[in-house]
Amino acid sequence: MNVTAPVKAPVEAVRVPVPMAMLAELTYRCPLKCPYCSNPLEMAKRSDELSTEQWAEVLRQAAKMGVLHVHFSGGEPAARRDLEELLSVAVEAGLYTNLITSGVGLTEARVKDLSKRGLDHIQLSVQGTDAEMADLIGGYKGGFDQKMKVAAWVAAEGIPLTVNAVMHRRNLDRTAEAIELAVKLGARRIEVAHTQIHGWAYVNRAALMPTREQVDACTKVVEEARERLKGTLVIDYVPPDHHAKYPKACMGGWGRVGLNVTPSGKVLPCHAAESIPHLTFENVKDKPLDWIWAKSEAFNAYRGTAWMPEPCKSCERKEADWGGCRCQAMAYAGDAGATDPACIKSPLHAKMQELALAEAADVPPDYVYRTL
Repeated sequence: MNVTAPVKAPVEAVRVPVPMAMLAELTYRCPLKCPYCSNPLEMAKRSDELSTEQWAEVLRQAAKMGVLHVHFSGGEPAARRDLEELLSVAVEAGLYTNLITSGVGLTEARVKDLSKRGLDHIQLSVQGTDAEMADLIGGYKGGFDQKMKVAAWVAAEGIPLTVNAVMHRRNLDRTAEAIELAVKLGARRIEVAHTQIHGWAYVNRAALMPTREQVDACTKVVEEARERLKGTLVIDYVPPDHHAKYPKACMGGWGRVGLNVTPSGKVLPCHAAESIPHLTFENVKDKPLDWIWAKSEAFNAYRGTAWMPEPCKSCERKEADWGGCRCQAMAYAGDAGATDPACIKSPLHAKMQELALAEAADVPPDYVYRTL
């Protein structure tokens, strides 16, 4: 007598879109010690980093599968001495290239070389609008002056520049000055991005958490500047989740728009995904990039809407925010499949906001700097 295995119920098919962008985290090494560093608490060592040849293969695979943009990041990508060589590989593969940098580690000669090789764009981070504030937040003396030099070299080469202003409790009152600095530096775009409380930022949550009044004032400054500087400067605004009514579509939705490759070769759906302990992330050393994107369990875990619990499953916003942030759900609910507590429909929403208000009301503690 033959016994057949029970037939499993069919799983809802999820269309796998072609990724638009890849974040290539070349290294976690960085001279800055930012208290909001979003890199994992346990970071790959230099000896575990992908080699030049391995990164080159990843870039070619990304272009072949349809990725349009590659963002070289870290840590500080300029800490890799093969940055220029990897840029050339990306350009030859037809990828739009963006360098996300603190500026520390770049020289005028390196900027000229990157420009000659075809770098399309530079995104320069600023921690403050003057040396005292920037060096305090970045934990690196002389960092602000170096950034100003880099911005001048970039302008001389005619490379489009975005200023990335990470905003939080200590510098949020200087939002207007950050926008004016971007104009002064000749930037085409500024990202006014409130600190996302992940990674090392979670350690410094109380020191970084802004008050509701600060957030409202920042929003007003951004809205006024957008109107005043229309045609001169594009202002992207990333508000904080803790004071929000609804969540953002994190990374454009899990496994929908972009992917991250870590220094050691793990492929992640978002920067902080390793904070979800039950997921296993495949490595480009073992599997092709397109297979990981389309077939791996981690990328399919929260792709689409079939995984959603109520009230997300029946919510009219489910294909607008795609469930929000899974890592935030993990941090606050202990369940990556729970409703994002940034959403007003989450049972944890009020608790999350109360925590934010309580921390913002206290005297901020000193920073715990990130050191390697």
